[in-house]
Amino acid sequence: MVDVAAAGVGFVDGLMVQGLYQVKPPLPYFPGSEFAGRVARVGTGVSGFEPGQRVMGLASSGAFADQVRVRAAALNPLPTDLDDLTAAGFFINYATALYGLRDCGHLEAGETLLVLGAAGGVGSAAVAVAKAMDARVIAAASSKVKREAALAAGADVAVDYSQENWREALKAEIKETGLQMVYDPVGGSLAEPALRSLSPGGRFLVVGFASGTIPRIGLNLTLLKRCAIVGVDWGGASRADPALNGPLMTTLLQWVSNGRLSPAPVSARPMNEVGAALSDQLSGRTIGKLVLCN
Repeated sequence: MVDVAAAGVGFVDGLMVQGLYQVKPPLPYFPGSEFAGRVARVGTGVSGFEPGQRVMGLASSGAFADQVRVRAAALNPLPTDLDDLTAAGFFINYATALYGLRDCGHLEAGETLLVLGAAGGVGSAAVAVAKAMDARVIAAASSKVKREAALAAGADVAVDYSQENWREALKAEIKETGLQMVYDPVGGSLAEPALRSLSPGGRFLVVGFASGTIPRIGLNLTLLKRCAIVGVDWGGASRADPALNGPLMTTLLQWVSNGRLSPAPVSARPMNEVGAALSDQLSGRTIGKLVLCN
């Protein structure tokens, strides 16, 4: 049993409460999955954790609460380098970023990466992890304040994809380096011009569809570009292989402890504002990872 200090809010949480996610849990459903806090009690036979210990973890549901009960295997001890708010929104987005960029996309040091929706929780985590992997990161976002947030998360440059000719601005940034990878949690009308901007042999990572629209891309583009479209479903992969997350989190937390990874800033609200928080998350009004705190 963990006393919840803060819980992360994701786009998936908003989809789940509407019954629009591909995984549909039985009702009644209690939202919230990732959290940080302190161990309140441990069950018989549990080792490695003790009351009062700071932890972060992942629950199947119910993290938007004062307390949450989880399996000990779903917890990670919290390093002193991570505060509760940052830790509460860390697990899902950073595991997705490392799994996507390293394991699915095989991002190499020195490559140039375009992150769409770079000011959101998913995008800002990808920016931070890509910088930890020594990539050059171009952040794409729709407003000045969002682009500034992406730069604060570590992006090297930012482009405004709300402009009709945003691809021209992108071309100027990749003129010397080319574009080896796109990380796309947005979908919609942004996907095709981003894929068209890839250099031959590039990789396009499909992470999600925060725009609400699943793009239809002609396969002739992959032929002409000699590029790959790769699906990044960390959730599906971790459900199929529960052993996946341990090594991912070990790497990420080691990077935090040794200073290689600097997590992006988060936005915090009181736990009792969960309804408004989910609404704002779905509509794209949030900047950075949104967390609810007790």
